[in-house]
Amino acid sequence: MKLWAVFFLALLCLELQDGSCQAIKRKKDAGESGAHPGGKRPRARQPAPTSRKGKSQSLLTQVLDKGRFLRLGPSTTLTPGKSVELRCKGTNIGWSYPTYLDTFNDSRLSIKHSDKYSQLVLTSPSAADTGSYSCWVIVCDGTECQRDQDRTYSSYVYFTDKENLFVPSAIHFEIVYLRPDRPAVVPCRVTEPRVEASLHREVPPEEITANQTLLTFDPTKGFILQSPSADLQGVFYCKAASKGTPQISTKYQLLYVEVPSGAPFVSLGASPETVRGGGGNVNVTCTVLGEPEEDVSFSWSYPGQDKRPARIQTLWRLVNRGMGHTTRVSQSILSVEDMQTIDFGDYICKAKNINGETIVTTKIASS
Repeated sequence: MKLWAVFFLALLCLELQDGSCQAIKRKKDAGESGAHPGGKRPRARQPAPTSRKGKSQSLLTQVLDKGRFLRLGPSTTLTPGKSVELRCKGTNIGWSYPTYLDTFNDSRLSIKHSDKYSQLVLTSPSAADTGSYSCWVIVCDGTECQRDQDRTYSSYVYFTDKENLFVPSAIHFEIVYLRPDRPAVVPCRVTEPRVEASLHREVPPEEITANQTLLTFDPTKGFILQSPSADLQGVFYCKAASKGTPQISTKYQLLYVEVPSGAPFVSLGASPETVRGGGGNVNVTCTVLGEPEEDVSFSWSYPGQDKRPARIQTLWRLVNRGMGHTTRVSQSILSVEDMQTIDFGDYICKAKNINGETIVTTKIASS
């Protein structure tokens, strides 16, 4: 019995060793199934880095002396008086710059396009040229072209001038409208990004303290009033100092406005409403109440149009409606003299602003 037991244990041991060897071989086979010829272990493929790094790789550069280039960041500080040359790579490029350079048709600014880049040159820059300079790639599909927002590059350029801490303005007294539903900006921009500025009321004389919630200062915009109210009306100015005598900005008249945005609110009236046939003069007045800086356009349709002479006069004015509320009153007045039978009927006024249009009608009858 002992001999059989020894023999049985020997067979069992051989089976176990054979199974272990097969398991090891299977693991080796599995490992060799993806091996390259020559027995070399394959390297793990790393994802290729993207060639486009977004707006961090700006195409907007400044040309320096001796053919050197400086890629511009979000803001740039330059010295007034020395001509500036900016370039933007691309074959179809658009530009934007401080609007007053267009307003006054300034000959100091020139833009030229070539096969590889577009060039903007500003000669004899001054503190007044401080502002945002941008370029972008224009993408066209047939005859339709548009700005590529993903390839738009901007830099706010400060032309630092110790004699002009605030960006000079052609307007010596500006109006700022305050609305309860949106922030308002007192646009006393500065020419030095690190200068400290403060906001002051003229009467009664006091400083309006910035608190980072209701009042903040942005050197590229000015003082931002987050929730304007009627008690902030009046004449204001900004003050700044930089190693010398304090300087003050343009003065700003802050007016509170409380007119809802939307299509024009129109009233239409005729004087007189009835006229005897064969004579008499009539004035038809179309009136719109709106926000102070909101332009309104008028158009008319009336019975004797293109057949009888008529005079149209358009005007507007600001009106203080009490409690510090200011409204713009826009009017178009249609005048018809020596009324004839053909002139009687419906007079239609169409008023339009950026939010929509309103059509109103009144009838003039023969008495």
